[in-house]
Amino acid sequence: MNKVIIDGNSLNIEDFINVVRKGYVVEMSKEAIEKVEKSRDVVDKYVDEGRVVYGITTGFGKFSDVVISKDETKDLQRNLIISHSCGVGEPLDEEVVRGIMLLRANALSKGFSGIRLSTLNTLIEMLNKGVHPVIPEKGSLGASGDLAPLAHMVLVLLGEGEAYYKGERMSGKKAMELANIPTVELTSKEGLALINGTQVMTSVGALALYDGMNLAKIADIAAALTAESQNGIVTAYDEKVHMVRPHSGQINTAKNLLKLLENSNMTTVQGELRVQDAYSLRCLPQIHGASKDAINYVGEKVNIEINSATDNPLIFGEEDQVISGGNFHGQPMALSFDFLGIALAELANVSERRIERMVNPALSGLPAFLVEKGGINSGFMIVQYAAAALVSENKVLAHPASVDSIPSSANQEDHVSMGTIAARKARTILDNARNVIAMELLAAAQAIDLRGNKGLGKGTKIAYDLIRKQTAKIEDDIIMYKEINKCEELIKSNVILEEIENSIGKLY
Repeated sequence: MNKVIIDGNSLNIEDFINVVRKGYVVEMSKEAIEKVEKSRDVVDKYVDEGRVVYGITTGFGKFSDVVISKDETKDLQRNLIISHSCGVGEPLDEEVVRGIMLLRANALSKGFSGIRLSTLNTLIEMLNKGVHPVIPEKGSLGASGDLAPLAHMVLVLLGEGEAYYKGERMSGKKAMELANIPTVELTSKEGLALINGTQVMTSVGALALYDGMNLAKIADIAAALTAESQNGIVTAYDEKVHMVRPHSGQINTAKNLLKLLENSNMTTVQGELRVQDAYSLRCLPQIHGASKDAINYVGEKVNIEINSATDNPLIFGEEDQVISGGNFHGQPMALSFDFLGIALAELANVSERRIERMVNPALSGLPAFLVEKGGINSGFMIVQYAAAALVSENKVLAHPASVDSIPSSANQEDHVSMGTIAARKARTILDNARNVIAMELLAAAQAIDLRGNKGLGKGTKIAYDLIRKQTAKIEDDIIMYKEINKCEELIKSNVILEEIENSIGKLY
């Protein structure tokens, strides 16, 4: 059985994808179990001693100065969950919800949260058996954790709220019964441990990150096809140029382009047809490379976050100490996912410019709008319109969410991150960018046919052949969205990237 062992320290993005998309089973390591139990012992000790500790024997937020008796502990934790379940909007996708559950379980397994092992095991069992809470996408400030959406997750542990089980939406109670999972009655610290974290923004953002890493490579593939359709000058991708400005993304993009275009009869060298290309072709390593560097930076931050303890207070059992801090604050992810959105938006921005170069006869030397019988046919005219619309939308979405803040909890929480909004925006930008690049793939194949295919490069030929298996050269106008969707599915399924990398080696 495919399995991922969590211990709070070693989860990586591939493990994450294997669980959320491929259904790998999750188990806790023996060491993690021991840490969780030790942490819980500290909480029980403090409750028995009647110590005043935030979130354990006090209220929350502005109510942190209200002391709660031992007898009221269970009511305190239940009330926390039901009162915080204020999310609105469409439910988050199943894969996002699975990611939330996995990341919260991994954070709790670090052993700094004071949750009971039995409660944590219930969350993991829900994940493994496919009980997916209905979590509305909106309502988090991303500051004291993703409080509202995570509360919706916890409702189902209590037999409340709603869940999807085997493709059907139903009450949380029914889903738990059908999956044969006992519900939980929360006790001291547990409600706070379950909802005080950044796992919603991190799940949404990690999925956008993973898909964005692949899309950046596919953008190179699309650009290489466009370069061939325009008899692009490969001299600009010479390693010497990039080693004197050694940004890693720039160097790697140039390597990708030369690898994809190796043995092409459609490209040219400096001075053969013209001295230099327009920026959208000549500056490909610099433009795509900068986006890759940004994506890699976000990857470093996500790898830290998915193995972090992000609730409050934190239990340090070895030191017999509970510290109230701010690890729940989403600022590290908020800035990162805003940066991710900008990086992905730029991949689409320059892709649309390459589409324009192909459809504009004054720039391409090809038939207007890539159709031989223009006038009666519009060809790719509105493909460029649609790409421009998506790029324009991305420009609005790329405005950072993290520069905004609205104080909450009677100004106790006086600076918030808006990180979940940043992550959701990045995901939308990714979807738009993927569609723009799908349009470029379709247009480039058409332009290559019109130019006269004299032999493509080692990598671009694979991409072209895959496109032509799904779509034919367009002679007369057809319903275009169907063709665009076929190319988008080639990207989304990773077919193009996998075929090329299996043949010519990994791209960067």
